[in-house]
Amino acid sequence: MRIDIYDEVGIGGGASGISGGLLHPYSPKAKLLWRGAECWKESLMLLNVAEAAAGLSGVDDSDDSFIVRRRGILRPAVNTKNLIVLTDNAQNCDASCRIETIDEDTAQKLVPKIHVPFNSAFYMPEAVNVHPLRYLQALFLACQNVVNESSTSSHGQKELYLHKKSVQNLLELEGEYDAVIICLGAKADMLPELSGRLPLRTCRGVIAHLQLPANIREEYPDYAPSILSDAWLAIQGSRSLYMGSTWEWKSRNSNPNVSVDEASKSLQELLPKVSAFYPAIKDWTFTKANAGLRAMPPLTAQGSLPLLGCVNYFVGENVAGKYWLFGGLGSRGLLYHAWLGNLMAQAVISCNEQLIPSELTAWKNINR
Repeated sequence: MRIDIYDEVGIGGGASGISGGLLHPYSPKAKLLWRGAECWKESLMLLNVAEAAAGLSGVDDSDDSFIVRRRGILRPAVNTKNLIVLTDNAQNCDASCRIETIDEDTAQKLVPKIHVPFNSAFYMPEAVNVHPLRYLQALFLACQNVVNESSTSSHGQKELYLHKKSVQNLLELEGEYDAVIICLGAKADMLPELSGRLPLRTCRGVIAHLQLPANIREEYPDYAPSILSDAWLAIQGSRSLYMGSTWEWKSRNSNPNVSVDEASKSLQELLPKVSAFYPAIKDWTFTKANAGLRAMPPLTAQGSLPLLGCVNYFVGENVAGKYWLFGGLGSRGLLYHAWLGNLMAQAVISCNEQLIPSELTAWKNINR
């Protein structure tokens, strides 16, 4: 088996590599997402695989080189309606990622200086904070290790190649492969064969990097969780954090670089939201910002679900080989990628789209 990856920006160079990395299986209303339990379980397994490949299994994750920071996530209630909904849904949480309802005193023991306006916050002790770039690079390393091990295996040799180049249209690959999987995120509909045929909404998000200046001695506690609310804080270390994220709908700007003006506007939007639950953010200093372009799927009865399936119909009925789409993961790529990647691999290898849940292929019926 030979696998070629075409990615002009390299592993983790796109929107996935700069995301906040807060990983849990719940909606903003603390409701378990569609197939959330399966996705959560598979994601944790791949995190372990990545850490093992990077030689970080069992290593202290308190330094700046972590792949996974296991401190949980804290979600303060921001208004009365929000409090009622979160309280109700928290009672039906998944046992493998619990949601504990705690009061302000308990919350402040977790995060000193946090503000809990309704004396109620929701703590997910098993939730994690992933460093997406390091994670993706370690996962690729794990794949390379599998390839290297196959050279001495009786199960057949495997080959894996990364090509730092873009593919302008799918017909460039015609006849070269038994199967082609399109996982271009927000750029998927820039392929001429798929242009205007995918029900994706694009949304640019800016994430700000902040750090504590040297004259501030009181650090963010090593044991303290990240915080999720109208905005979020993804803690990177005792003196470093990411703050996000903005939502600029209909943007087509995929440039990861953020201008001074865009950064300033993003801070004006995010800082008041964060100050509402963590007033101490005023002590932190902005260092830089990154941005990514999300590919948001349409809303369905089951929520916003990714778009998967065979797309030969869009490419041309007489194409040689199978073309598949793996897209629309939106802002939940970290949660969905492992379980859906496994399903997609099985479907591609067996040439059987029926292995993919019908909820994820239903989008094609709308576009025919």
